[in-house]
Amino acid sequence: MKTITAAELDQKFDDGEDVSEFFDWANARHINWAHELIELELLKEELSALDAEAARLNTSRHKLVSLWIRERLKQSPKSAAE
Repeated sequence: MKTITAAELDQKFDDGEDVSEFFDWANARHINWAHELIELELLKEELSALDAEAARLNTSRHKLVSLWIRERLKQSPKSAAE
């Protein structure tokens, strides 16, 4: 496996180059990767606002909601989640 600096890796990635040779894929793993599908009800106005924000950030509705939930849970005291 080759090694380079983080700045060099960033530049190669930004330039669209294949950077996979710099990762140890044999030891790659997903941590806590189990997912469960949930249903979420929103008002049409809320959904429109969510879609607009997702478009502004160039991401999907699903990814934005997941990100916001993860961020909020990190802010919460652990005792509140227990």
